[in-house]
Amino acid sequence: MKRIALVAVSLLAIAAAAAGHPHFNKTVSTTIGETEVSVSYNSTDANMERVAAVEAGAFVSPRGPRLNVAADLMAGDMTIAAGEYTIGVVKGEDGAWSMALHEGRIPRGEMPDMGKVMKLDSRYSEDMGTADHMLIDITAGSGDFAGKPVLTIHFGHMHLQAAIG
Repeated sequence: MKRIALVAVSLLAIAAAAAGHPHFNKTVSTTIGETEVSVSYNSTDANMERVAAVEAGAFVSPRGPRLNVAADLMAGDMTIAAGEYTIGVVKGEDGAWSMALHEGRIPRGEMPDMGKVMKLDSRYSEDMGTADHMLIDITAGSGDFAGKPVLTIHFGHMHLQAAIG
């Protein structure tokens, strides 16, 4: 009987731990001008220890969030061609981050092809609070991006915006 009780308590503890950190598949979509744009991602934990270990110049994409653009879209002076992209970030030499897009999907466990990475004009901040799980949205920009649609990533204390329209 004690063994059954111990197993039951152990299973409840595991279930409680799993329920404490739910991960959701999310999709955000909108229309920019006449172009349909969507973001699909999984709300992974913000693991700042892994962030600290990233080398400058590396493209990082926790769980491979995707941006789908139905028609060509301007991002500052760059064109994001219609298609699917993996959303990620690139660490700068100064420790700041830039948002970037990688053409197509990157298969799990494979290194990105840096020739397919497009760094976007980004604004990086550590002053927007902390997000325990990755949050990605398409929102109205602020500061330099006021009045423009922006792709926003909030991961731990990292907050990035990139104009996409």
